[in-house]
Amino acid sequence: MLKTVILIGGPQKGTRFRPLSFEVPKPLFPVAGVPMLQHHIEACAKIPNMKEILLIGFYQPNEELNRFLMCAQQDFKVSIRYLQEYAALGTGGGIYHFRDQILSGAPEAFFVMNADVCSEFPLPEMLAFQKEHGDTYSFVILGTTANRKQSMNYGCIVENQQTNEVLHYVEKPSTFVSDIINCGIYLFTPDIFQHIGTVFQKNQQDMLLYADEGDEQSNGWHRAEVIRLEQDIFTALAGQGKLYVYKTHRFWSQIKSAGSAIYASRLYLNQYHQTHPERLATNKDGGPKISGNVYIHPTANIDPTAVLGPNVSIGTDVTIGAGVRVRESIILHGATLQDHSCVLNSIVGWDSTIGKWSRVEGTPSDPNPNDPYAKMDSETLFRDGKLTPSITILGCNVNIPSEVIILNSIVLPHKDLNRSFKNQIIL
Repeated sequence: MLKTVILIGGPQKGTRFRPLSFEVPKPLFPVAGVPMLQHHIEACAKIPNMKEILLIGFYQPNEELNRFLMCAQQDFKVSIRYLQEYAALGTGGGIYHFRDQILSGAPEAFFVMNADVCSEFPLPEMLAFQKEHGDTYSFVILGTTANRKQSMNYGCIVENQQTNEVLHYVEKPSTFVSDIINCGIYLFTPDIFQHIGTVFQKNQQDMLLYADEGDEQSNGWHRAEVIRLEQDIFTALAGQGKLYVYKTHRFWSQIKSAGSAIYASRLYLNQYHQTHPERLATNKDGGPKISGNVYIHPTANIDPTAVLGPNVSIGTDVTIGAGVRVRESIILHGATLQDHSCVLNSIVGWDSTIGKWSRVEGTPSDPNPNDPYAKMDSETLFRDGKLTPSITILGCNVNIPSEVIILNSIVLPHKDLNRSFKNQIIL
């Protein structure tokens, strides 16, 4: 029997995802038409013997999360539960805190994944790889190849090329270590808790040692429970014959910023050709012109003279007028694009309106298409005192008047604009 744990973080996390994470927890943000987490859950539900999926995070349980869990359980016929941490405990602390829940029913192994990655999730291959290595006590990290410069923004893995054993693990090194990076998807056996327990006990002893130096003692317990899988566990396990890396050559990307959601959407829409062809819109008589991969929710109302694609996803109850052009964008629930407006490289927030003949445009921040190993750069918001050109984002309930241009800007929720803007954050 198998289980999966998905680490979903909490409200203090996902700050680079603002203003979109104000309205909806980041893991529920729709990517290629379905909540980000649903891609993980679909991949897990396909695995035979998958008994339960546990989400661990420190979001307050809210209606949106509960509704998502209810629907997903019914759709995928697998038990899905949310376990709330009392504080941010790190990637290892969360699973250690809930170890009894994870181990109940005695699973032979369990997957652990970060919610903010987009991937083809080669989970059956990871299971086969673990069996191949014969040792049931081995742990598997999913890895992929990055280019030299970008690899330093991730956890870097040095492997034994014959056995794929992890010899050395460094999280975000300051100099080049390896071009194999950690994808944030792991396959563990229950044995991992012994290793996390060792770190927990060491943390507790350190707390006691330093407790006399100030009034840190009150939150000492809390601090001992904060454990990071990457820095505290993998770094120590590397080179001991217990940790292996399975390298995937399929797509993988992080979803840290709003711009990376559009790139992830493109990767998933492309994958739908194999996995969910029914989710891709096609050219029909009396329907809009579709070019490339486009997802349209059945409740959207679209004028037949609109042109959509490539890489567009249209949410529930969206209205799109005559002659509208949308490309490389995500249009969220209830938005209205009035006649002849144009939306390129943008995310249009919930219930926002774009006036007639207006243009909303951003600058794509995609990986270099000429480098097969290039990844998304996590761009800083400002460079040399100026806003870095990136995806244009309209928060929820933003009104753009007719005949204006909004270029490379971020508009916070509930704004009524009255003129054009470029390269600005409109508070």
